[in-house]
Amino acid sequence: MIALQEIAAAAAKLTPADKERTLRFLMRKLQRVLVAYSGGVDSSYLAKVATEELGPNATCVIGLSPSVSKFQRESAVRIAKANGFNILMLDTDELADPRYAANQGDRCYFCKSELYSKLSEVADGQKAVILDGTNADDLSGHRPGRVAAAEHGVHSPLAELGFTKEDIRELSKTSGLETWDQPASPCLSSRVAVGVPVTLERLSRIERAEAILRDMGFREFRVRVHGELARVEISPAELPTALDAAVAERIARGLKESGFKFVTLDLEGFRSGSVSVSSDTVKN
Repeated sequence: MIALQEIAAAAAKLTPADKERTLRFLMRKLQRVLVAYSGGVDSSYLAKVATEELGPNATCVIGLSPSVSKFQRESAVRIAKANGFNILMLDTDELADPRYAANQGDRCYFCKSELYSKLSEVADGQKAVILDGTNADDLSGHRPGRVAAAEHGVHSPLAELGFTKEDIRELSKTSGLETWDQPASPCLSSRVAVGVPVTLERLSRIERAEAILRDMGFREFRVRVHGELARVEISPAELPTALDAAVAERIARGLKESGFKFVTLDLEGFRSGSVSVSSDTVKN
C-alpha cells in the first residue's frame, strides 16, 4: 500500500482541490475500502469520494448502537441513499462492556475498539482497508479513540492528507453534499459527564430531550447530563430565543417530562467538550 506519510508531506501545502485530487488518487491505489460512516460532515465527504472512485468496492459501514440516536441513524441512511453509497449496517455492543459504561474518560477507546473489531472482521473477508473520517483538526487534544484506530490498522486519510474541517465543508458544498454546513453530532454518550455511568436509560432520556429541542426548531445544541440534572447548551446565535421566558418554560417542561429532575440553561451557550467541566461535581 502507498505510504500515507509520503503523500501527506507532499499535500501539506496544497489547496483543498489539490488535496481532493490526491485523495482520489489514494482511493484508486487502495482499490477496496471500508469507510466508518456516520452521516456526519467528514465521513459523508470521505464516503462520497470513495464511492465515486471505487463504486461497489467502497463499503460504507454504519454502526448500530444505543449511543447513536434514531434521528442520526435515519439521517445517515437518507444521505447514503441520496448519494448511492453501498451501505452495510453492523450491530455494536459497547454498552455491555463495563469499562465503557463506567465512563471514566477513556470511554471512546472502548467504543471504537468494539466498532473497529467488527469492521476488521469484514475487512479481512473483503481484503479491504478500513478508513475513518478523522480530519487534521481532530488530531489535537484527548482522543482515546485514535489509540483504538491505530491498534486495528485504521487509516485516516483526511487527517493524513491535511484536510481541515473548513476544507471538507468547502469541498462538500462544491460537490452538492447537504452535510456541508451540518453541525457536529457526536454520540449520545458524549453528553454524559465523566464519572457518571452511561446507561441505556440515560441515553434514551438524552435522545428524547434533544428531540424536543430539535422539534422546537433549534439546530445546534447539547443536553449535557450531570446525574439527574440536564444542562442545556444552545448555540450562541440561537441562545436569545432560548432565553425567552415562554420558550425556556417549554424547554424545562419538556425535559422534565423526558425524565430529568432538574433543568438548567447554560448561559455560555454551546461549546464542544464542555461536559467534562463539571465532571467531578455530580457522581452517581
